[in-house]
Amino acid sequence: MPKERLSMRKIKEVLRLRWACGLSQRQIAESCSIARSTVGEYLLRAQAAGLEWPLPEELDEAQLEAMLFPLREGREARSQPLPDWAEVHRELKRKGVTLSLLWMEYKAQHPEGYQYSRFCDRYRNWAKTIDPCMRQDHKAGEKLFVDYCGLTVPVVDRATGETYQAQVFVAALGASNYTYAEATQTQSLPDWIGSHVRALRFFGGAPELLVPDNVKVGITHACRYEPDLNPTYQEMAAHYGVTVLPTRVCKPKDKAKVEKAVQIVEQWILAPLRHRTFFSVGELNQAIREGVEALNERPFQKFPGTRKDLFETLEQPVLNSLPTEPYTYADWKKARVHIDYHVEVDGHYYSVPYRYIHRPVEIRLTARTVECFYRGTRIASHARSVQQGGHTTILEHMPKSHREYLDWPPDRLIGWAKEIGPSTAQVVTALLERRSHPAQAYRSCLGILRLGKEYGTERLEKACKRAYTIRALAYKSIRSILKNGLDRLPLPEPPPSSPPLNHENIRGAHYFNNSQKEMIRC
Repeated sequence: MPKERLSMRKIKEVLRLRWACGLSQRQIAESCSIARSTVGEYLLRAQAAGLEWPLPEELDEAQLEAMLFPLREGREARSQPLPDWAEVHRELKRKGVTLSLLWMEYKAQHPEGYQYSRFCDRYRNWAKTIDPCMRQDHKAGEKLFVDYCGLTVPVVDRATGETYQAQVFVAALGASNYTYAEATQTQSLPDWIGSHVRALRFFGGAPELLVPDNVKVGITHACRYEPDLNPTYQEMAAHYGVTVLPTRVCKPKDKAKVEKAVQIVEQWILAPLRHRTFFSVGELNQAIREGVEALNERPFQKFPGTRKDLFETLEQPVLNSLPTEPYTYADWKKARVHIDYHVEVDGHYYSVPYRYIHRPVEIRLTARTVECFYRGTRIASHARSVQQGGHTTILEHMPKSHREYLDWPPDRLIGWAKEIGPSTAQVVTALLERRSHPAQAYRSCLGILRLGKEYGTERLEKACKRAYTIRALAYKSIRSILKNGLDRLPLPEPPPSSPPLNHENIRGAHYFNNSQKEMIRC
């Protein structure tokens, strides 16, 4: 048989040039741009079939092919049993199933069937005829592809009338194409994580791999070999026991499955909604859910069954079980422990063990908790507070000397201050009352009392009187007064009070009292 099968039109041209025009095989090969051996092969086949020029008018191309290739047609006529290629394709998606195994099972049922090489060729030829998104080799339960649609949906805020563009998240399983979609207000990290959690709940299980694009919200540093994941995204993946495998940069074919799913969602779900007006993301998601349900139940065009059928029979049984509790969203941030063994989070201060002063820590923030980690080990945990400038302190985190301060009652410090003078006692009392917890002012009070040893108790009393008068109630202010000798200067006199105005147009309190009495009489 020649190396290439020409069309019947070109074969007729070969016969015409030979028998009608008398050209040599070399000339025919040059004219038809084919090999000379191919020309000779077809001329021998035509002679063996008893053909002459001109060919009979009633001889069509199918009859001519049957006359030129009787052996091939004879082999096909042996009616060898054909496998169910759709079933072969479906079985190949199961873990451990190969074409070799399926061929052995086929031969066990049909000993007269195709040999292995022909079996593989026939399957590959059949696979080329089905939908491209079904040709990819994805094992059941192995991969979940995720991405955002390029198409957004406008949502109108009822309160303000403003319009914002809702983002549409899409997830598709590799083997069954079973699809999930939802709308979120943004593509921020909380929405990104929340969409994953709801998608896994929709599928009722977790795959082995999550395949996202190199979206910045999930991948902090895109790299071909070792991409860096966002800590929250990584924690979420660990919670569900999945591995995140980002695609290569600028390689959309790595996630062709979800690229096709995004295209289908845009065409079959979002485009029909273009004339509707939505006033909330929840209202939009209700419409999207209806579209997703219809999409998953729509039959394939070139493949038997639906996405839902494939999911229920192929992927759902092999998905990993979900944890009892869904993932709780948490932000991560880096901080350095202050000298007072506290870290700052949103304007509030949380304590850590004092031995970690000046060391970098990682902070995990949920809606209710604040956790501090040092080199992967949790060193502190607190209930989250919204009090700006406040302190949350655990006694065990404090040095021994600081804990001893807490054993002192505030009256003890006030008593020491009274020994110096009433003004010093007023300042110490005011400092203790200004703090939500008196212990937070102990160091300031002790610092003020120690100034009496450096400058003398008499000068300290005068400095405290001046500080209390001008409301400069702080250790640094009192020290500045003493350092600059302001305690030796006379206190500033208050501005003289102005005499009351007396004018005929000013009615005074008696006028309103009389008016009220008249109204009561009426």
